[in-house]
Order: sequence, then structure tokens, then C-alpha cells
Amino acid sequence: MASNLIIKKSASLAGTTVNLSSSKSISNRALILKFLSGSQSTVSNLSDARDTQLMIKCVGSDDKIIDIMDAGTTMRFLTAYFAVSGKNKIITGTPRMKERPIGILVDALRKIGAEIDYLEKEGFPPIETKGFDSQRANQIEIPGNVSSQYISALMMIAPTLPKGLTLSLTGKIGSVPYIEMTAALMQEFGVKATLDLKKQVVEVPSMPYKTAHVTVEADWSAISYWYGFTALANTADITLPNVSEKSLQGDRVIARIMETLGVRSAFENNQLKLSKQNHSNELTWDFKDCPDLAQTVLPVCAAKGIRGEFTGLESLRIKETDRIAALQNELAKIGATLTEPQTGKWILTPGKITGETITIDTYHDHRMAMGLAPWATLNDLVINDPSVVNKSYPGFWDDMKAVGFEIK
Repeated sequence: MASNLIIKKSASLAGTTVNLSSSKSISNRALILKFLSGSQSTVSNLSDARDTQLMIKCVGSDDKIIDIMDAGTTMRFLTAYFAVSGKNKIITGTPRMKERPIGILVDALRKIGAEIDYLEKEGFPPIETKGFDSQRANQIEIPGNVSSQYISALMMIAPTLPKGLTLSLTGKIGSVPYIEMTAALMQEFGVKATLDLKKQVVEVPSMPYKTAHVTVEADWSAISYWYGFTALANTADITLPNVSEKSLQGDRVIARIMETLGVRSAFENNQLKLSKQNHSNELTWDFKDCPDLAQTVLPVCAAKGIRGEFTGLESLRIKETDRIAALQNELAKIGATLTEPQTGKWILTPGKITGETITIDTYHDHRMAMGLAPWATLNDLVINDPSVVNKSYPGFWDDMKAVGFEIK
């Protein structure tokens, strides 16, 4: 793909997306559970996202060196899977992946009984999993406010441990829907994890997984960008096929957020139809359970003149890029500001589209490209490094063309 794309402004959108990805979050969990349950289980309609394709390639690989590139979920899930299955693997990735912490998960796995070494910087990839002789602990304390993927990784491997595992979650628990998604998928494979989120305890018994056949639903993180397009367009009539109103994914909350920002959702015949409605002049939202939606919502508010008060953005600093800094940089291009007047509380002051072509930098981050692309309803855009969308939604630019955009 070219080093940049030129997108001509289109204020009126209509059409049907045909390349919408299946859920990356469900796909990656289901693949780990498939391998833990035995070869008879099947997972269909897997995501075509690069992260999931990497998981498919790596989870059953006989290679000693596993390069997961920039796939954070894959890194965390495979670290736990390889560690407790006694596989000797070196897991590495991109320079940015080597800056993303993994120490909390490694510490927990070591307490359980896994042998894991850091190969470069303490607390960060690359790591080497070297074996698992016996279970030394069946109760682990782990922060609930850093990454739900650590918790999900430990939950999924827990039934394979001789004594099962009890997780005590400290601090404010973030991304709860992802923990609930993991529990729901584990139950499809025959294991019931007990979540007591009031007491902040997760209990998983020792028991074999059963054979299961899972079909992956559409990705609500990917769906969220079409809400962004609809919110900012003058007119919009967008259809997204194979979308169910009931979903395991916490990011389905985008439908509720976007009601405030001017988007009506209609579910019929397993399709989602998006159209415009009146909007509010301000939005207050806690993103702790849906941090991936911030890069969809904040650009809409910034360009639509909607003031925002937000919490729950802390985890954005340790993603594919420092997403707080990246958002601040890009929002400033239309005169919008994102400030933190007190720790953990963020204020968005909207800007204004001026009519001059805006160049969007993507910071090696798929969500920066797709979250800011809806500005093309208001202005010509240049998107640098557009291939970043391959991480989660390879057909995104083609779907933009399908609803009315001209892209060169």
C-alpha cells in the first residue's frame, strides 16, 4: 500500500460495508481455548485482522522463536499459554512491543510455577518460557486497573492447573466486559469461571475443557468507526451486515454513546442500520470498560463542537502508541485540546474544521487511522501509513469507498 492515502471530502454517505472484520477479541480468546481443549474444537468466521492471523500462525507453531510483531493481545495470551504448557519459546516483537510492559503477568506466572526469563530489559519483552514443573500457588493477587488481558490470560490457563486458580484483583477494575467475555467463552468450552466483581475475586476450578464449536461475531470496535462517520456526515444511511444487537463485546456500548452524539441505531434481520438524529452539546463518559472507543469518540466530539469530560483513559498510554499524546497531537490540527486538569479527569475542548486539507499521522496505530478517518465527511484528508489498519480491519479503506468516498 502507498505511504499515504488522499481522501476526498464526502458529506453524504450511503451504502453497505462488505469487509467488516469479525471480533479480534473473541477470535484470539477462542483460538487459545481451542488449543487448550484439544484438536476437535472448531472456531469459524475468524477475524482477518493481522493480530488474529498472527495468533493462528503462532499458537500451534513448532518454532522456538515466536515473533508477534505489534500484537499486544497475542503477546499476553501466548505468554501464559506457552508458560503453563511447558513449551520452551522465545516471544519477541517490534521495538514498540519491547516497550510495552509484561512484568505483572510474568510475576503472576512465576508465582504459579512457570519458569520465565527476560532476554533484554527486566519487565518487558522479549521473554523466554522455559518450563512448568508443578503448581506452587493457586491464589494470585493482580492489579485490576492495568490490563484486563493479563487477567483473561490467567483465567484461560487456570483450568489446566492441578489446583485451579483464584485471582484477587486490586485497585479499580478496568475493561470489565473483556473479563466477562473471557468467562462467557470459557463456559462455551465447558468451564465455569466465577466472577465476583464486588469482592474483586475470580475463581476458576481445575477441570478439563470440553470440545466446542464457536462462530465469531462481528467486531464492535470496527463497527464503532461507522458511528463516527454517521455522526459527522450531513446525511448518512449506512448498513452493516451480520451484526447482532446482543453481543459478548463491551464495545457494543458505542451505540449508547453515539445516541448522544447524533446517531440512531436500528437492528433488523441481523443487520445494523445507522442514520442521523439530534445530538447533545456535551458528553460525559467513563472509558474504563471500553478504552478502545476513545479514538472513535474524541475526534467526533472535537469536530462536531461537543465538549467532553472523560475518565478511564489511563490505559491508553501503554497501547500501540501513547494514545493520549497521539490524540492531543492530531486533535490540535483542528484547534481542539485534550487536557488533564486533575489526575484521571480529561477535558476535551472542541475545535473547528477550516477547509484546508488535513494530514493525519497514525503513529503505527490502527485506531488512530480509523478513528480520525470520519473527518473526511468535513474535509479532504491525507492519511499517512494507511496500512496500519491491517492490524484489525484490513478492508477498511474499501468499505469507505463503498459508502461514497473517493480515495487515491
